[in-house]
Amino acid sequence: MEIKKFHVFGIVFALVVVVLSFFFAETDAFFFLIGIGIVIGITPFVSTIIYEAKIDNEKEEMFLEFSRDLVESVKTGTPISKSIVNMKNKPYGVMTPHIRKLANQISMGIPLSQALVVLSKDVETRSISRVLTLIGQAEKAGGDIGQILESVAGAVSLSDKLKKERKSTISSLVVQGYIIFLVFLIIILVMEFRILPMLSGITNLKTISTSGVPLGSPTGVGDFSSAFLYLILIQGFFSGLAVGKLSEGSLKAGIKHSFALMVGAFLISTGAGLIFGGSAPA
Repeated sequence: MEIKKFHVFGIVFALVVVVLSFFFAETDAFFFLIGIGIVIGITPFVSTIIYEAKIDNEKEEMFLEFSRDLVESVKTGTPISKSIVNMKNKPYGVMTPHIRKLANQISMGIPLSQALVVLSKDVETRSISRVLTLIGQAEKAGGDIGQILESVAGAVSLSDKLKKERKSTISSLVVQGYIIFLVFLIIILVMEFRILPMLSGITNLKTISTSGVPLGSPTGVGDFSSAFLYLILIQGFFSGLAVGKLSEGSLKAGIKHSFALMVGAFLISTGAGLIFGGSAPA
């Protein structure tokens, strides 16, 4: 990932928030402000990952359109290289500049196989790279290039169709994943702000803290608050990855779900601590 200006701005702004949070070091808002600073610093990087995943999906969709048009052109008897040159002015969304570069290279006399290798490197999408490699090898080997391209386009179309069907089928499971995490979060908050304070008033259970510190003491409650916060953050991270893997078949796609769940969990947990008077996690 290339570091850009808005990444740097996010980091600087995050550092400013973290530094300012030390003015509230003696208050319950201290930990909350530090968490906000960390979120601000991470957000630009997560946004970039989400944007890149979206662009990759658009590239695959537009490449499918390009493949279909190329098949139709080659079927009419036009050589594949000439077909690509004729198609360079057609709109293919995010793939348009790449298609134009490919056509310009062919016009300059660069062999198609070599131009396809350059396109593969520029696109940086694994599925498209495999298809381009296959087309390049087919063009070298000769034979019925039209039939080969049609088979390739059909395979790409089928793959795209299966991906969309899976995403549609799994969408209900994604919602269920968020609901399950929300229920888990509510249970943790009830334990932290309702059950533990009740137990702290029972003298026979004051030594329940594994550290040997009485549960009723601020240190004991703080230990549990920290443990609960770490627990929900870890749960949110792995739940998001699982949701992304199920819905889009990629752990990278799950980063946006992990980020959403972790940020939501942090804001709700620390916000509840401020509202209900719980000790800020140490």
